[in-house]
Amino acid sequence: MPIHSEPKLISGNANRTLATAIARRMSMHRGMGVKLLDARVERFNDQEIFVEVFENVRGEDMFIIQPTSNPANDNLMELLIMADALRRSSAARITAVIPYFGYARQDRRTKARTPITAKLVANMIVESGVERVLTMDLHAAQIQGFFDIPVDNLYASPVFALDIRHQFKDSMGDLMIVSPDVGGVGRARELAQRIACPLAIVDKRREKAGEVAEMTVIGDVTGKTCLIVDDICDTAGTLCKAAEVLMAAGAQEVHSYITHGVLSGPAVDRVAKSVMKSLVITDSIEPSSAVKAAANIRIVPTAPMFAQAILNIWNGTSVSSLFDPETLGPIYEGMYSL
Repeated sequence: MPIHSEPKLISGNANRTLATAIARRMSMHRGMGVKLLDARVERFNDQEIFVEVFENVRGEDMFIIQPTSNPANDNLMELLIMADALRRSSAARITAVIPYFGYARQDRRTKARTPITAKLVANMIVESGVERVLTMDLHAAQIQGFFDIPVDNLYASPVFALDIRHQFKDSMGDLMIVSPDVGGVGRARELAQRIACPLAIVDKRREKAGEVAEMTVIGDVTGKTCLIVDDICDTAGTLCKAAEVLMAAGAQEVHSYITHGVLSGPAVDRVAKSVMKSLVITDSIEPSSAVKAAANIRIVPTAPMFAQAILNIWNGTSVSSLFDPETLGPIYEGMYSL
């Protein structure tokens, strides 16, 4: 059914900073004010979540902006309850904008008698009334198939490519993209192709279960500026160790580009004390005060990309066009003077 109304945004409590930035960017693109819907997402004394929408949404094209980051369960329930509230209020279409899709690491059975929680979460989102999902850098591409509705999976690599060309414009010939494990080679290769750089791999092996991993560098990194590329940084243990192995193998310096900065537990302290010159993350997850204060952690914005993707979905135009640097470059114009 064609949508003729204006796109409307609603946000939970997971990352209101990003939601506000998306609304601001959409206002710039549209030439008219786009604001977050007036609503309240609160908790009763027993921590039950309550949602109330104060504006009419009948027949509207609604976009819920809510990453399911820590606390994952609370933020997921907020998303589901907001979707139910909008569906029962006769919204024409509901799109869940989930910059960080939690539970994505549980995408298959690795042992007997374990769940595939990513599929369970997908089922819950569909049953809540969501008709489309917009997300970024799913941990496993097959999760798109867990949904029986359209899923648009954006990639951070085009934005990272813009940032790399800006930050390392005088030393592009010395760069080496590095995958921190064999499983992430596809993601690293895609970025390496974008910036025309060679690729190396840190191969992680275990002689016995429970032993500390032995890491081996596949590729010559001598004298290179290594850029480790991955989708998630949680406790940063593997990331920091990979940086040490690269430096020991002769790398000149090491930087990391990670899409989702989960950065739980001792992660920020580990990064601060590591041999990495910098860790670059996106704002898909609301950064903590410790992350913002860390001298060697830098955050690149995703609001321009998400704002344009939302407008493309609303207009019924291509979302995959945002993977093209010729399309994405103008959206980030002014942030990166290339």
